[in-house]
Amino acid sequence: MKAYEDGYDRGMADQDPLSETEFWEIYRRVPRLTVEVAVTGDRGLLLTRRAIEPCRGMWHLPGGTVRFGERLAEAVGRVARRELGIEVLESRMLGYIEYPSHSESGLDSPVGIVFLVTRHAGALVVSAEADAHGWFRRLPAGMHAEQVRFLEESGLAESQPDSAESADIDSRRTDSGD
Repeated sequence: MKAYEDGYDRGMADQDPLSETEFWEIYRRVPRLTVEVAVTGDRGLLLTRRAIEPCRGMWHLPGGTVRFGERLAEAVGRVARRELGIEVLESRMLGYIEYPSHSESGLDSPVGIVFLVTRHAGALVVSAEADAHGWFRRLPAGMHAEQVRFLEESGLAESQPDSAESADIDSRRTDSGD
């Protein structure tokens, strides 16, 4: 078994690897478990804007796929470190988001478990997977409808009026947090 720099031991995943073509054919045809990382502060809810495909240019909760054998709490910590540069000290599960829009558009079929980060350490350093980040009280245009619905229903943010935009958007990858 091989241990990777992020501490994840892929064990069985290293055995009999699939070709890239086989991987993508399977990947887009089976449900995929993800974690969504919700960070809130005095300025609102933290969202990032995707700089990569799929869904380039869309605002979203930072998130990522749960790896084979990985515990959900470990996935939350890994995603928060990779995408936001923070260490999660405490979090709690809020619920889940199903994304029928992904499968309807031929992408994949993710189900995201949303975790609210209640305590973290470190300065916010957003990864190159995002070209901007912002703290929102009202949600911006250009988000997946499924995330908008979940965030409104959970009380983490209000819906975005058609022409308004958050005043707290940063196109740089670093921020002092809240």
